Amino acid sequence: LYINLLLFLVSISDSINCNTPLKLQRANMKKLYASISNENFSRCKQESNYKRLVFCLSWLHSVLLERHKFKCLGFNKPYDFNDSDFWICHDLLVVLLDTYPETTPFKALKYLIGEANYGGRVTDEWDRKLLSVYMTSFFCQDVLDTEKFVLSDSKYYIIPPDGDLASYKSFITQLPSIDDPAAFGQHPNAEIASQTEEANSLLQCISSLKPDLSAVGGESQESIVVAILTKLNEIPELLSEEQVQKYIEKTSDPSAIRTFLLQEIQRYNHLLSIITKTKNAVEKAVKGFIVMSPQLEHIIFKLKSFKVPEEWSQIYPSLKPLDSWIRDLGERVNQIRSWICNGSPPIIWLSGFTFPSGFLTSVLQTTARERGSAIDSLSWEFHTMENDLDFKDKPRNYGNGIYVSGLVLEGARWDSTNDHLTEPFPMKLQSKMPVIHFKPTEMKQRNPQELYECPLYTYPVRSGTFQHPSFVMSVNLNKGQMSCDHWTKRGVALLLSTGE
Repeated sequence: LYINLLLFLVSISDSINCNTPLKLQRANMKKLYASISNENFSRCKQESNYKRLVFCLSWLHSVLLERHKFKCLGFNKPYDFNDSDFWICHDLLVVLLDTYPETTPFKALKYLIGEANYGGRVTDEWDRKLLSVYMTSFFCQDVLDTEKFVLSDSKYYIIPPDGDLASYKSFITQLPSIDDPAAFGQHPNAEIASQTEEANSLLQCISSLKPDLSAVGGESQESIVVAILTKLNEIPELLSEEQVQKYIEKTSDPSAIRTFLLQEIQRYNHLLSIITKTKNAVEKAVKGFIVMSPQLEHIIFKLKSFKVPEEWSQIYPSLKPLDSWIRDLGERVNQIRSWICNGSPPIIWLSGFTFPSGFLTSVLQTTARERGSAIDSLSWEFHTMENDLDFKDKPRNYGNGIYVSGLVLEGARWDSTNDHLTEPFPMKLQSKMPVIHFKPTEMKQRNPQELYECPLYTYPVRSGTFQHPSFVMSVNLNKGQMSCDHWTKRGVALLLSTGE
Protein backbone atom coordinates (compact mmCIF):
# COMPACT_ATOMS: atom_id res chain seq x y z
CA LEU A 1 0.00 0.00 0.00
CA TYR A 2 2.84 2.38 0.85
CA ILE A 3 4.56 1.76 -2.52
CA ASN A 4 1.27 2.19 -4.38
CA LEU A 5 0.71 5.53 -2.66
CA LEU A 6 4.15 6.79 -3.71
CA LEU A 7 3.52 5.68 -7.31
CA PHE A 8 0.21 7.52 -7.29
CA LEU A 9 1.87 10.73 -6.08
CA VAL A 10 4.52 10.47 -8.78
CA SER A 11 1.88 9.86 -11.44
CA ILE A 12 -0.03 13.04 -10.59
CA SER A 13 3.09 15.20 -10.26
CA ASP A 14 3.27 15.78 -14.03
CA SER A 15 -0.27 17.13 -14.17
CA ILE A 16 0.46 19.41 -11.22
CA ASN A 17 3.61 20.77 -12.86
CA CYS A 18 1.71 21.58 -16.05
CA ASN A 19 -0.32 24.18 -14.19
CA THR A 20 2.59 25.80 -12.33
CA PRO A 21 4.35 28.93 -13.68
CA LEU A 22 7.24 28.46 -16.07
CA LYS A 23 10.71 28.30 -14.59
CA LEU A 24 13.91 29.90 -15.89
CA GLN A 25 14.35 33.39 -17.25
CA ARG A 26 14.54 32.11 -20.81
CA ALA A 27 11.20 30.30 -20.63
CA ASN A 28 9.38 33.26 -19.06
CA MET A 29 10.76 35.81 -21.52
CA LYS A 30 10.11 33.49 -24.45
CA LYS A 31 6.49 33.22 -23.36
CA LEU A 32 6.11 37.00 -23.06
CA TYR A 33 7.66 37.74 -26.45
CA ALA A 34 5.56 35.01 -28.07
CA SER A 35 2.46 36.93 -27.00
CA ILE A 36 3.70 40.23 -28.52
CA SER A 37 2.44 40.68 -32.09
CA ASN A 38 4.36 42.48 -34.83
CA GLU A 39 1.67 45.15 -34.74
CA ASN A 40 2.18 45.83 -31.03
CA PHE A 41 5.94 45.71 -31.41
CA SER A 42 5.92 48.52 -33.99
CA ARG A 43 3.07 50.73 -32.81
CA CYS A 44 5.17 52.96 -30.48
CA LYS A 45 6.52 56.15 -32.04
CA GLN A 46 9.80 55.97 -30.09
CA GLU A 47 10.73 52.67 -31.68
CA SER A 48 14.29 52.27 -30.37
CA ASN A 49 13.46 53.34 -26.80
CA TYR A 50 10.41 51.10 -26.78
CA LYS A 51 12.37 48.01 -27.84
CA ARG A 52 14.95 48.47 -25.12
CA LEU A 53 12.52 49.36 -22.35
CA VAL A 54 10.08 46.57 -23.18
CA PHE A 55 13.00 44.13 -23.00
CA CYS A 56 13.82 45.55 -19.55
CA LEU A 57 10.18 45.19 -18.57
CA SER A 58 10.05 41.55 -19.62
CA TRP A 59 13.33 40.96 -17.79
CA LEU A 60 11.94 42.60 -14.63
CA HIS A 61 8.78 40.50 -14.85
CA SER A 62 10.78 37.28 -15.20
CA VAL A 63 13.12 38.22 -12.32
CA LEU A 64 10.17 38.85 -10.01
CA LEU A 65 8.65 35.49 -10.91
CA GLU A 66 11.83 33.49 -10.52
CA ARG A 67 13.22 35.20 -7.43
CA HIS A 68 10.75 33.23 -5.31
CA LYS A 69 12.93 30.13 -5.68
CA PHE A 70 15.48 31.68 -3.31
CA LYS A 71 12.93 31.49 -0.48
CA CYS A 72 13.61 34.07 2.26
CA LEU A 73 16.64 35.40 0.36
CA GLY A 74 14.32 36.15 -2.55
CA PHE A 75 11.22 37.75 -1.04
CA ASN A 76 10.05 37.97 2.55
CA LYS A 77 6.52 37.09 1.41
CA PRO A 78 5.15 35.25 -1.65
CA TYR A 79 3.49 37.38 -4.33
CA ASP A 80 1.23 36.28 -7.15
CA PHE A 81 2.65 38.19 -10.12
CA ASN A 82 1.07 37.21 -13.44
CA ASP A 83 1.04 38.14 -17.14
CA SER A 84 -1.66 40.78 -16.67
CA ASP A 85 0.86 42.83 -14.66
CA PHE A 86 3.23 42.76 -17.61
CA TRP A 87 0.60 43.79 -20.15
CA ILE A 88 -0.72 46.67 -18.05
CA CYS A 89 2.84 47.98 -17.69
CA HIS A 90 3.48 47.38 -21.39
CA ASP A 91 0.52 49.58 -22.36
CA LEU A 92 1.60 52.24 -19.85
CA LEU A 93 5.06 52.22 -21.39
CA VAL A 94 3.69 52.79 -24.90
CA VAL A 95 1.38 55.60 -23.77
CA LEU A 96 4.09 57.45 -21.82
CA LEU A 97 6.66 57.17 -24.62
CA ASP A 98 4.16 58.49 -27.17
CA THR A 99 3.02 61.29 -24.83
CA TYR A 100 6.57 62.51 -24.08
CA PRO A 101 8.57 62.15 -27.31
CA GLU A 102 11.29 64.61 -26.28
CA THR A 103 12.36 63.07 -22.96
CA THR A 104 11.73 59.63 -21.51
CA PRO A 105 9.62 60.01 -18.31
CA PHE A 106 11.59 57.61 -16.13
CA LYS A 107 10.17 59.03 -12.92
CA ALA A 108 6.62 58.35 -14.06
CA LEU A 109 7.58 54.90 -15.32
CA LYS A 110 9.19 53.96 -12.01
CA TYR A 111 6.15 55.08 -10.06
CA LEU A 112 3.44 53.56 -12.26
CA ILE A 113 5.27 50.27 -12.85
CA GLY A 114 7.23 49.83 -9.63
CA GLU A 115 4.92 51.46 -7.10
CA ALA A 116 1.40 51.27 -8.51
CA ASN A 117 1.31 48.06 -10.54
CA TYR A 118 3.90 45.54 -9.34
CA GLY A 119 4.33 47.42 -6.08
CA GLY A 120 0.60 47.24 -5.48
CA ARG A 121 1.00 43.53 -4.78
CA VAL A 122 4.04 43.94 -2.53
CA THR A 123 3.10 44.42 1.11
CA ASP A 124 6.46 43.99 2.86
CA GLU A 125 8.55 47.15 3.28
CA TRP A 126 11.85 45.42 2.48
CA ASP A 127 10.42 43.70 -0.58
CA ARG A 128 9.27 47.10 -1.83
CA LYS A 129 12.80 48.39 -1.32
CA LEU A 130 14.13 45.50 -3.41
CA LEU A 131 11.61 46.24 -6.16
CA SER A 132 12.69 49.89 -6.12
CA VAL A 133 16.34 48.81 -6.58
CA TYR A 134 15.38 46.72 -9.61
CA MET A 135 13.37 49.57 -11.11
CA THR A 136 16.28 51.98 -10.70
CA SER A 137 18.63 49.49 -12.36
CA PHE A 138 16.41 48.64 -15.35
CA PHE A 139 14.70 51.97 -16.06
CA CYS A 140 17.41 54.61 -16.40
CA GLN A 141 19.03 56.70 -19.12
CA ASP A 142 21.98 54.29 -19.38
CA VAL A 143 19.62 51.66 -20.78
CA LEU A 144 18.97 53.91 -23.80
CA ASP A 145 22.51 55.25 -24.20
CA THR A 146 24.59 52.09 -23.68
CA GLU A 147 24.92 49.41 -26.32
CA LYS A 148 24.46 45.90 -24.95
CA PHE A 149 23.48 47.24 -21.55
CA VAL A 150 24.21 44.63 -18.85
CA LEU A 151 21.12 43.68 -16.85
CA SER A 152 22.84 41.67 -14.13
CA ASP A 153 26.17 40.49 -12.76
CA SER A 154 26.12 37.70 -15.31
CA LYS A 155 27.66 38.55 -18.69
CA TYR A 156 25.04 36.57 -20.63
CA TYR A 157 22.11 38.82 -19.75
CA ILE A 158 22.28 41.99 -21.84
CA ILE A 159 19.92 44.08 -23.95
CA PRO A 160 20.42 42.91 -27.56
CA PRO A 161 20.99 45.36 -30.43
CA ASP A 162 17.92 46.94 -31.99
CA GLY A 163 16.17 44.71 -34.48
CA ASP A 164 12.83 43.23 -35.42
CA LEU A 165 10.69 41.05 -33.20
CA ALA A 166 12.19 37.85 -34.61
CA SER A 167 15.72 38.94 -33.66
CA TYR A 168 14.67 39.42 -30.02
CA LYS A 169 13.00 36.01 -29.97
CA SER A 170 16.17 34.48 -31.42
CA PHE A 171 18.32 36.19 -28.78
CA ILE A 172 16.10 34.88 -25.97
CA THR A 173 16.46 31.29 -27.18
CA GLN A 174 20.24 31.66 -26.80
CA LEU A 175 20.02 32.58 -23.10
CA PRO A 176 21.46 30.00 -20.64
CA SER A 177 19.32 26.92 -20.08
CA ILE A 178 20.10 27.10 -16.34
CA ASP A 179 19.83 30.44 -14.57
CA ASP A 180 22.94 31.72 -12.82
CA PRO A 181 22.07 33.16 -9.38
CA ALA A 182 24.00 36.26 -10.52
CA ALA A 183 21.13 36.93 -12.95
CA PHE A 184 19.07 37.96 -9.93
CA GLY A 185 21.94 39.67 -8.09
CA GLN A 186 22.30 36.63 -5.82
CA HIS A 187 25.30 34.68 -4.58
CA PRO A 188 25.64 30.95 -5.49
CA ASN A 189 25.08 30.19 -1.80
CA ALA A 190 21.50 31.42 -2.17
CA GLU A 191 20.72 28.67 -4.65
CA ILE A 192 22.29 26.09 -2.34
CA ALA A 193 20.11 27.32 0.51
CA SER A 194 16.90 27.12 -1.52
CA GLN A 195 17.72 23.65 -2.87
CA THR A 196 18.55 22.44 0.63
CA GLU A 197 15.23 23.73 1.92
CA GLU A 198 13.32 22.08 -0.91
CA ALA A 199 15.14 18.79 -0.32
CA ASN A 200 14.34 18.92 3.40
CA SER A 201 10.68 19.60 2.64
CA LEU A 202 10.55 16.63 0.26
CA LEU A 203 12.21 14.33 2.79
CA GLN A 204 9.80 15.45 5.51
CA CYS A 205 6.88 14.76 3.19
CA ILE A 206 8.17 11.27 2.39
CA SER A 207 8.88 10.61 6.06
CA SER A 208 5.33 11.60 7.02
CA LEU A 209 3.96 9.00 4.56
CA LYS A 210 6.05 6.21 6.08
CA PRO A 211 4.05 3.87 8.34
CA ASP A 212 4.95 3.66 12.02
CA LEU A 213 7.00 0.48 12.35
CA SER A 214 8.78 1.39 15.57
CA ALA A 215 7.32 -1.57 17.46
CA VAL A 216 8.29 -4.13 14.80
CA GLY A 217 11.55 -5.87 15.70
CA GLY A 218 12.81 -2.86 17.63
CA GLU A 219 12.03 -0.61 20.55
CA SER A 220 8.48 -0.48 21.79
CA GLN A 221 6.34 2.61 21.49
CA GLU A 222 6.52 3.11 25.24
CA SER A 223 10.33 2.92 25.41
CA ILE A 224 10.70 5.52 22.66
CA VAL A 225 8.39 7.94 24.44
CA VAL A 226 10.20 7.35 27.77
CA ALA A 227 13.53 8.17 26.11
CA ILE A 228 12.07 11.43 24.80
CA LEU A 229 10.67 12.32 28.22
CA THR A 230 14.10 11.72 29.71
CA LYS A 231 15.49 14.21 27.22
CA LEU A 232 12.96 16.75 28.47
CA ASN A 233 14.56 16.61 31.91
CA GLU A 234 17.30 18.84 30.49
CA ILE A 235 14.85 21.74 30.44
CA PRO A 236 15.68 24.08 33.36
CA GLU A 237 13.41 24.62 36.32
CA LEU A 238 11.15 27.58 36.95
CA LEU A 239 12.58 30.85 38.20
CA SER A 240 11.63 30.97 41.86
CA GLU A 241 9.61 33.80 43.36
CA GLU A 242 12.32 34.20 46.00
CA GLN A 243 14.95 34.93 43.36
CA VAL A 244 12.69 37.43 41.64
CA GLN A 245 11.87 39.20 44.91
CA LYS A 246 15.57 39.54 45.82
CA TYR A 247 16.23 41.01 42.38
CA ILE A 248 13.46 43.61 42.84
CA GLU A 249 14.84 44.64 46.25
CA LYS A 250 18.54 44.85 45.36
CA THR A 251 18.69 45.71 41.65
CA SER A 252 20.12 48.97 40.37
CA ASP A 253 18.58 48.48 36.91
CA PRO A 254 16.46 51.41 35.70
CA SER A 255 12.71 50.99 36.01
CA ALA A 256 12.17 50.41 32.28
CA ILE A 257 14.78 47.61 32.22
CA ARG A 258 13.41 46.11 35.44
CA THR A 259 9.85 46.09 34.09
CA PHE A 260 10.94 44.43 30.88
CA LEU A 261 12.92 41.75 32.72
CA LEU A 262 9.99 40.92 35.01
CA GLN A 263 7.76 40.50 31.96
CA GLU A 264 10.33 38.14 30.41
CA ILE A 265 10.38 36.10 33.62
CA GLN A 266 6.60 35.78 33.53
CA ARG A 267 6.63 34.60 29.92
CA TYR A 268 9.39 32.02 30.46
CA ASN A 269 7.80 30.73 33.66
CA HIS A 270 4.52 30.32 31.77
CA LEU A 271 6.29 28.37 29.01
CA LEU A 272 8.14 26.15 31.49
CA SER A 273 4.90 25.38 33.32
CA ILE A 274 3.24 24.36 30.02
CA ILE A 275 6.15 22.03 29.24
CA THR A 276 6.03 20.46 32.70
CA LYS A 277 2.27 19.98 32.48
CA THR A 278 2.56 18.39 29.03
CA LYS A 279 5.38 16.09 30.15
CA ASN A 280 3.40 14.84 33.16
CA ALA A 281 0.33 14.23 31.01
CA VAL A 282 2.31 12.24 28.44
CA GLU A 283 3.92 10.11 31.16
CA LYS A 284 0.51 9.27 32.65
CA ALA A 285 -0.98 8.51 29.23
CA VAL A 286 1.88 6.16 28.32
CA LYS A 287 1.48 4.28 31.63
CA GLY A 288 -2.29 4.05 31.14
CA PHE A 289 -3.28 6.27 34.05
CA ILE A 290 -5.24 8.65 31.80
CA VAL A 291 -6.87 8.39 28.37
CA MET A 292 -4.61 9.08 25.37
CA SER A 293 -6.41 12.06 23.84
CA PRO A 294 -5.91 13.19 20.21
CA GLN A 295 -4.03 16.21 21.51
CA LEU A 296 -1.57 14.02 23.44
CA GLU A 297 -1.17 11.74 20.43
CA HIS A 298 -0.24 14.76 18.31
CA ILE A 299 2.29 15.93 20.90
CA ILE A 300 3.88 12.48 21.05
CA PHE A 301 4.06 12.37 17.25
CA LYS A 302 5.84 15.73 17.24
CA LEU A 303 8.31 14.63 19.91
CA LYS A 304 9.06 11.37 18.10
CA SER A 305 9.74 13.41 14.97
CA PHE A 306 12.13 15.60 17.02
CA LYS A 307 9.93 18.62 16.43
CA VAL A 308 8.70 21.22 18.89
CA PRO A 309 4.94 20.94 19.65
CA GLU A 310 2.87 23.95 18.68
CA GLU A 311 1.83 24.46 22.31
CA TRP A 312 5.45 25.22 23.20
CA SER A 313 5.97 27.70 20.35
CA GLN A 314 3.37 30.21 21.49
CA ILE A 315 5.82 32.29 23.54
CA TYR A 316 8.44 32.78 20.84
CA PRO A 317 8.79 31.34 17.30
CA SER A 318 11.61 29.00 16.35
CA LEU A 319 12.60 26.62 13.55
CA LYS A 320 15.05 24.62 15.63
CA PRO A 321 14.68 20.84 15.99
CA LEU A 322 13.79 19.51 19.42
CA ASP A 323 17.33 18.90 20.71
CA SER A 324 18.58 22.34 19.67
CA TRP A 325 15.40 23.98 20.95
CA ILE A 326 15.84 22.44 24.41
CA ARG A 327 19.46 23.62 24.61
CA ASP A 328 18.44 27.07 23.39
CA LEU A 329 15.67 27.31 25.98
CA GLY A 330 18.14 26.36 28.71
CA GLU A 331 20.54 29.12 27.63
CA ARG A 332 17.69 31.62 27.55
CA VAL A 333 16.52 30.81 31.07
CA ASN A 334 20.08 30.71 32.39
CA GLN A 335 20.72 34.23 31.08
CA ILE A 336 17.64 35.52 32.91
CA ARG A 337 18.56 33.61 36.09
CA SER A 338 22.14 34.93 36.00
CA TRP A 339 20.83 38.45 35.49
CA ILE A 340 18.51 38.45 38.50
CA CYS A 341 21.11 36.71 40.72
CA ASN A 342 24.37 38.38 39.64
CA GLY A 343 23.27 41.62 38.00
CA SER A 344 23.17 42.86 34.42
CA PRO A 345 25.67 41.04 32.16
CA PRO A 346 28.31 43.11 30.33
CA ILE A 347 27.24 41.58 26.98
CA ILE A 348 23.55 41.10 26.24
CA TRP A 349 22.56 37.98 24.32
CA LEU A 350 19.67 39.65 22.50
CA SER A 351 18.53 36.33 21.03
CA GLY A 352 17.64 35.14 24.53
CA PHE A 353 14.62 37.45 24.86
CA THR A 354 11.12 36.59 23.75
CA PHE A 355 10.50 40.27 22.91
CA PRO A 356 13.87 41.75 21.83
CA SER A 357 12.40 44.95 20.40
CA GLY A 358 10.86 45.63 23.82
CA PHE A 359 14.30 45.49 25.45
CA LEU A 360 15.74 47.91 22.89
CA THR A 361 12.83 50.28 23.49
CA SER A 362 13.41 50.13 27.25
CA VAL A 363 17.08 51.09 26.71
CA LEU A 364 16.02 54.08 24.60
CA GLN A 365 13.46 55.01 27.24
CA THR A 366 16.12 54.90 29.96
CA THR A 367 18.46 57.05 27.88
CA ALA A 368 15.72 59.58 27.15
CA ARG A 369 15.00 59.96 30.86
CA GLU A 370 18.68 60.44 31.69
CA ARG A 371 19.10 63.11 29.03
CA GLY A 372 15.71 64.73 29.53
CA SER A 373 14.81 64.32 25.86
CA ALA A 374 11.94 62.72 23.97
CA ILE A 375 12.34 59.07 23.08
CA ASP A 376 11.26 59.85 19.49
CA SER A 377 14.35 62.04 19.12
CA LEU A 378 16.71 59.12 19.70
CA SER A 379 18.02 56.56 17.25
CA TRP A 380 20.85 54.01 17.22
CA GLU A 381 24.46 54.02 16.17
CA PHE A 382 26.19 50.69 15.62
CA HIS A 383 29.85 49.89 16.11
CA THR A 384 31.36 46.43 15.80
CA MET A 385 33.84 45.65 18.56
CA GLU A 386 37.22 43.91 18.58
CA ASN A 387 37.18 40.28 19.69
CA ASP A 388 39.86 40.84 22.34
CA LEU A 389 38.05 43.73 24.01
CA ASP A 390 37.54 43.11 27.73
CA PHE A 391 33.90 44.01 28.34
CA LYS A 392 34.02 43.04 31.99
CA ASP A 393 35.99 46.19 32.80
CA LYS A 394 33.31 48.43 31.35
CA PRO A 395 30.75 49.76 33.85
CA ARG A 396 27.09 49.23 33.04
CA ASN A 397 25.53 52.50 31.87
CA TYR A 398 22.50 52.10 29.64
CA GLY A 399 22.82 55.73 28.57
CA ASN A 400 26.01 54.76 26.73
CA GLY A 401 24.29 51.85 25.03
CA ILE A 402 24.55 48.07 25.23
CA TYR A 403 26.89 45.42 23.84
CA VAL A 404 24.96 42.80 21.90
CA SER A 405 26.05 39.30 20.88
CA GLY A 406 24.39 36.38 19.11
CA LEU A 407 23.59 38.05 15.79
CA VAL A 408 23.97 35.95 12.63
CA LEU A 409 24.54 37.44 9.17
CA GLU A 410 22.68 35.77 6.29
CA GLY A 411 23.60 36.37 2.66
CA ALA A 412 26.99 37.95 3.37
CA ARG A 413 30.00 37.80 5.71
CA TRP A 414 31.53 40.34 8.07
CA ASP A 415 35.17 41.21 7.38
CA SER A 416 36.48 41.87 10.90
CA THR A 417 39.85 43.02 9.61
CA ASN A 418 38.44 45.82 7.48
CA ASP A 419 35.21 46.23 9.45
CA HIS A 420 32.71 45.95 6.57
CA LEU A 421 30.46 43.56 4.68
CA THR A 422 32.00 41.21 2.15
CA GLU A 423 31.06 38.18 0.07
CA PRO A 424 30.42 34.94 1.99
CA PHE A 425 32.64 31.90 1.75
CA PRO A 426 31.46 29.15 -0.62
CA MET A 427 28.92 26.80 1.00
CA LYS A 428 28.83 29.05 4.06
CA LEU A 429 25.23 30.24 4.13
CA GLN A 430 25.38 32.09 7.45
CA SER A 431 28.15 33.63 9.54
CA LYS A 432 28.37 35.00 13.06
CA MET A 433 28.68 38.71 13.71
CA PRO A 434 31.10 40.11 16.29
CA VAL A 435 29.81 41.90 19.35
CA ILE A 436 28.03 45.11 18.31
CA HIS A 437 27.75 48.27 20.39
CA PHE A 438 24.18 49.59 20.17
CA LYS A 439 24.62 53.23 21.14
CA PRO A 440 21.65 55.61 21.58
CA THR A 441 22.20 58.91 19.83
CA GLU A 442 20.29 61.97 18.76
CA MET A 443 18.47 61.33 15.51
CA LYS A 444 20.35 62.86 12.60
CA GLN A 445 20.59 62.63 8.85
CA ARG A 446 22.90 59.85 7.68
CA ASN A 447 24.72 59.38 4.41
CA PRO A 448 22.95 56.40 2.79
CA GLN A 449 25.93 55.87 0.48
CA GLU A 450 28.18 54.73 3.32
CA LEU A 451 25.93 52.39 5.30
CA TYR A 452 23.75 49.46 4.34
CA GLU A 453 20.44 49.46 6.18
CA CYS A 454 20.34 45.80 7.23
CA PRO A 455 17.05 44.40 8.58
CA LEU A 456 17.18 42.36 11.79
CA TYR A 457 14.76 39.44 12.21
CA THR A 458 14.05 37.17 15.16
CA TYR A 459 14.26 33.95 13.09
CA PRO A 460 14.65 32.83 9.44
CA VAL A 461 10.96 33.24 8.56
CA ARG A 462 11.23 36.94 7.79
CA SER A 463 7.52 37.49 7.26
CA GLY A 464 6.81 36.25 10.78
CA THR A 465 3.23 35.68 11.91
CA PHE A 466 0.39 37.89 13.09
CA GLN A 467 1.13 36.97 16.72
CA HIS A 468 4.92 37.12 16.35
CA PRO A 469 6.25 39.61 13.79
CA SER A 470 9.79 38.69 12.81
CA PHE A 471 11.18 42.15 12.05
CA VAL A 472 12.93 43.85 14.98
CA MET A 473 14.80 46.87 13.61
CA SER A 474 17.30 47.94 10.97
CA VAL A 475 21.04 47.92 11.73
CA ASN A 476 23.36 50.19 9.74
CA LEU A 477 26.45 48.30 8.57
CA ASN A 478 29.47 49.42 6.58
CA LYS A 479 28.77 48.34 3.00
CA GLY A 480 32.44 47.94 2.09
CA GLN A 481 33.45 47.93 -1.56
CA MET A 482 29.99 46.99 -2.84
CA SER A 483 26.99 49.27 -3.17
CA CYS A 484 23.95 49.15 -0.90
CA ASP A 485 21.88 47.99 -3.88
CA HIS A 486 24.21 45.01 -4.23
CA TRP A 487 23.47 43.82 -0.70
CA THR A 488 19.76 44.54 -1.13
CA LYS A 489 19.65 42.20 -4.14
CA ARG A 490 21.55 39.63 -2.10
CA GLY A 491 18.80 39.71 0.53
CA VAL A 492 21.35 40.30 3.29
CA ALA A 493 19.83 40.37 6.77
CA LEU A 494 20.69 39.76 10.41
CA LEU A 495 19.05 36.96 12.40
CA LEU A 496 18.71 36.46 16.13
CA SER A 497 18.03 32.75 15.73
CA THR A 498 18.74 30.15 13.06
CA GLY A 499 17.07 26.86 12.23
CA GLU A 500 19.96 24.76 13.55
